[in-house]
Amino acid sequence: MTSDRDLEGRVALVSGSSRNIGRAIALELAQAGAAVAVHVRDSVEAGAAVVAEIEAAGRRAVLVRGDVADPQAVDAIVAAACDALGGLDILVNNAAIRRETAFADLAYAEWREVMAIILDGAYLLTRAALPMLARSGAGAVVNIGGLSAHTGAAGRAHVVAAKAGLVGLTRALAIEFADRAITVNCVAPGMIATARLAATTGGEPAHHKDHQPPVGRRGQPEDVARLVRYLAGPSARYLTGQTIHANGGLFLA
Repeated sequence: MTSDRDLEGRVALVSGSSRNIGRAIALELAQAGAAVAVHVRDSVEAGAAVVAEIEAAGRRAVLVRGDVADPQAVDAIVAAACDALGGLDILVNNAAIRRETAFADLAYAEWREVMAIILDGAYLLTRAALPMLARSGAGAVVNIGGLSAHTGAAGRAHVVAAKAGLVGLTRALAIEFADRAITVNCVAPGMIATARLAATTGGEPAHHKDHQPPVGRRGQPEDVARLVRYLAGPSARYLTGQTIHANGGLFLA
């Protein structure tokens, strides 16, 4: 069970939180009482709108900007969040790009770009945040994976590999961080109704067209956000190293 203010007094950083699932997570954590660092790389106006929405609801928020694939920028992102909000208890590694390219046409530069943002970004942010998370006494890291990391998908070798890497990172860090009272879990969304920008994501993934969740609808970003809130909160302190699927029954194995 979660209360209306189960994250009161906590501080969260959500990477890639200007829109879609990241935005929903930032708003959900704020609703639960957390102060939230809303992270963007380029979408400053959209990120500022999320901050304004949180502040309008009487919660604390700050906009932090930087490239999660750049080690120096990541250090600055975490420092800015901690300086503005007074610490860090919750890290949500959500930043991602979701390209769709046939493997035969997949250039190394594109492979590295996707890996750098999704997997390297999670590594860099978690490493930079670790001292503050350990100081929290009840730290939580939530990595946002994806259904295709478990099912595969044509044209998405780089995204699938990066998201699968998050599962391995989650398991390794859950064991390594346990004695510092930090939980590490992964949420794997599937078939979520989000706005996809053709220029950066390739639009609607081809593998979505032939699938329908057994529950009869696509998920909403809020469905994922509520799960992240639970994993970040006091009721989930015995959960760590897990990948939890939010896909309306598409993946049942």
